[in-house]
Amino acid sequence: MTDTQPTLANAIYHKEHLLDRAAMLAMRAMLALQPAADLGPGGRAAFDELMAKTPSAEGVTYEAAVVGGVSGWWCRPACTDLDTAILYLHGGAYVLGSAQAYRHFAGQIATRAEAAVFVANYGLAPERPFPAAVDDADAAYRGLALAGFSSIAVAGDSAGGGLALITAARMARAARDGSVPRPAAVCVMSPWIDLALTSDSIGARAKHDPLLTRDALEDARRLYLGQANTKDPRASPLYGDMTDLPPVLLHVGADEILLDDARRYAHLLANSGPAAELHVWEGMVHVFPANLVLLQAAREALDLAGEFLRRKRSLAE
Repeated sequence: MTDTQPTLANAIYHKEHLLDRAAMLAMRAMLALQPAADLGPGGRAAFDELMAKTPSAEGVTYEAAVVGGVSGWWCRPACTDLDTAILYLHGGAYVLGSAQAYRHFAGQIATRAEAAVFVANYGLAPERPFPAAVDDADAAYRGLALAGFSSIAVAGDSAGGGLALITAARMARAARDGSVPRPAAVCVMSPWIDLALTSDSIGARAKHDPLLTRDALEDARRLYLGQANTKDPRASPLYGDMTDLPPVLLHVGADEILLDDARRYAHLLANSGPAAELHVWEGMVHVFPANLVLLQAAREALDLAGEFLRRKRSLAE
């Protein structure tokens, strides 16, 4: 069941399912007994192990590849439009994550969107700090265009969600001279949009979020940005030009500290022209769609993402 908040016309609020509430209570109890998540390089193995637990979607094949000089994994569903591709940019605070660990999650999107997904291994900090991730995402998008894909969407979660919005805006501007096709759509989940950490929910939701903390985000930001400006649009899309963006879909949990990143961005999109849909999920936490085995909300969010990507592709054709 959903309702729309009148003060944010492009937002849809989803009530928590009863079974999801029980699952989240159990998850919170388990997380309370564990040490805080490590968003530094030392946490990479544990993060990849967690993401790799996402089940593979039926009928999807996986292949390691290089696109635009960027390594990654192709996730190809049985039913697909050969002219269409989705560039997926994984989460991990610009320090963690890998295409291999994310391939099954991306495959779940691929089968729902009926499009091949390329998960890019963009450069991670501190070995390759800002703006390496931006450069790699640009290169991967241009590589998809050179490979002959005429319809390219961009998707991502957490830091990868912010990077997806950055990449879509940059490629939309590049499309003005015809060097690349204009992105067909952007789909992001729990995006980290403001690396300046100015959103009210950073503090207001701190007691509700079992996964992220301001301190952990500050540590990851320091590794990634160094002394760079936290409001540089290549790092924080909240401060960038949104006028050329394609339609945007945002999913965010109501209990995560990045809630207002998504809400503020959706508000700006509503005022700047690009079509946007914001889905806020009661009781849900950071990147909850990855828990599609346990959560009905996760499955519903991915279904909505797939439907959105299919719909926007058909409108762009």
